Amino acid sequence: MSARYLTLVVAIVGLTACNADRVASPSPVLTLEPCAAAGGTVQLSVLQGATISCTAGGTIDLAGDGAHYLVVPQFATGRVSNTSVAYAIGVPSAGVTASVAAAYDAAASAAAPPAVPPQAAFDFSLRAAERSAVASGRWVSETKTTTPPLSARIEATSPTVGSLRDFRVISSINVDNPTFKTVTARLSFAGQNMLIYIDTLSPPNGFTPDQLTAFGQLFDQTLYPIDIDAFGAPSDIDQTGTVIMLLSPVVNSLTPKAQCSTLGFVAGFFDGYDLVSTSANSNQGEIFYGVVPDPAGTVSCAHSVVDLDRTVPPTFLHELQHLISFSQHVVVHHGQEEEGWLDEGMSIVAEELGSVYYEQRFPPPTGRTNSSQVFPDSSQGFISGLLGDSYTYLLRTDTATATLHSDSDGGLAWRGSDWLLLRWLGDQKGAGIYRQLEQGSSIGVANIEAASGESFQSLFGDFSTSLWTDSIVGVPKSSIPSRNRFATRTLRVIYQALYNAAGPSAQIPRPYPVQLTTLPIGSTLNGTMVPGTMAFYRLDATAGSATVRLQFSPPSSGSFATNLHSQVSIFRLPN
Repeated sequence: MSARYLTLVVAIVGLTACNADRVASPSPVLTLEPCAAAGGTVQLSVLQGATISCTAGGTIDLAGDGAHYLVVPQFATGRVSNTSVAYAIGVPSAGVTASVAAAYDAAASAAAPPAVPPQAAFDFSLRAAERSAVASGRWVSETKTTTPPLSARIEATSPTVGSLRDFRVISSINVDNPTFKTVTARLSFAGQNMLIYIDTLSPPNGFTPDQLTAFGQLFDQTLYPIDIDAFGAPSDIDQTGTVIMLLSPVVNSLTPKAQCSTLGFVAGFFDGYDLVSTSANSNQGEIFYGVVPDPAGTVSCAHSVVDLDRTVPPTFLHELQHLISFSQHVVVHHGQEEEGWLDEGMSIVAEELGSVYYEQRFPPPTGRTNSSQVFPDSSQGFISGLLGDSYTYLLRTDTATATLHSDSDGGLAWRGSDWLLLRWLGDQKGAGIYRQLEQGSSIGVANIEAASGESFQSLFGDFSTSLWTDSIVGVPKSSIPSRNRFATRTLRVIYQALYNAAGPSAQIPRPYPVQLTTLPIGSTLNGTMVPGTMAFYRLDATAGSATVRLQFSPPSSGSFATNLHSQVSIFRLPN
């Protein structure tokens, strides 16, 4: 779909095997006083971490005598203004007021962020339009209150293969005031879970009968179950017990041909309009819209069947999660649509699950053009884009917020933050948490807290630490507390793979994107963070000193706003 999807052919071994059902044990629990409280010195063993609340800002006394610490200040919150907040951090001496400016994300600032591909831009716009319509109440009166969940559906007579049906399909990229076209499509494949309709005006030389059967079976028997097993079933408002896939050249035409080679194209989408609106433009059913084969490029980009086999599957998994989330939150539970950052993060996890399927099917060295590849060939389309987005995020963790972006925002780095957060959360709580996040009326941070049984601040602190401690060089991963590492991915392995494939460059400057800024002894650094982000520092205590006093506070007098949930995670590094 896009030039940013790279084949990761690298001679790296040791990628942690995926085990989506693994539930990690918690790290040792420490009883800690909040920042600036008279709670004594924080004593951490090597490879032990803790998160300390600094709601008002203040100081933390740490054991000294040459100890080395990872220091990760954060604003662990959502539902606040997406505005940078100034802070000071360091080990000031009495009477020292001068500070130096931190250059934390200079490398990230120097690199121009990648342009948003048409697929992502169109998806963002659809979700934003849905959220606006639901929040305003415009769709509430149209929501079907008698729709049963899939488990309680009333079986309907399946339509006959070869039968025709009319659909209304969005034909303009402007979803705030969309235009629609009527298309007539023929039912070309009927499976247990999927009905595939193909527009009768599709370009010639499309699917052969065998190709269509293989295409249909892939979605019906492999991809559909991946999402349903992970996230639960969607609604079934048309009571057919299936999801419809409509392939139409109207979808092809959403992307100008000139964009295909540089930015990619819209491969498919879901629209909540079909589930809650009674307008004549609503098809009133669970539908995924996709491109049709067009080998000659008569409509827009040239798409062979092989191209569709590579690009449509990850898009389908992504969009089906949006369909499940919307139908469960809005149609079944009559609540608000999930917040954009969390909804998108769940859809990115859905894409990754496609990679997981092929990674498990083709363990190393099978299924690889080069036997030293980390990922098999068949998983590339599902995982490569996620690695690029998350690498970009890890270059600028203090600016790409995990909890305040909407999926109507531009940029890609924040998508990487939400994939990593949701991947870490699934590793800690087990894969069942994804289903729990779908099956209720809570949204955003409150949804994560309800599903996990923990405060978001506790989770965010350990997640933030894990972004550095997951795979410390020279330390066996099994020695790291389970709360401070990922179970299904080894970060330094996958980003080394990306670097070997596409670096060094302005976008991928080094093997591991996160760098630590050393905190000075005797002064402070001034920095800024957006809420829902963190920054990474290293503190080396002076040999012979009993304690070292770390300051984290606003740069001038006063306190942080309480709704920022300011906190500092500390992890003692090995000598």
